Amino acid sequence: MSKSKLALGAIIGAVAGVIAGFLTAPKAGKRTRADLKRRAEEIKEDAVKQAKKLKDK
Repeated sequence: MSKSKLALGAIIGAVAGVIAGFLTAPKAGKRTRADLKRRAEEIKEDAVKQAKKLKDK
């Protein structure tokens, strides 16, 4: 398995874990959606950084 596939799998797994955690957390819907949006933006930024790092190699 190549490193890029492993990194993609790790990112997808992290996203799935975060979503599952938020959906099972006892918070109000509005607050949960805001947290999901914020975390999704953070994950997107991390994914872009990782993709750039892999591309540079």
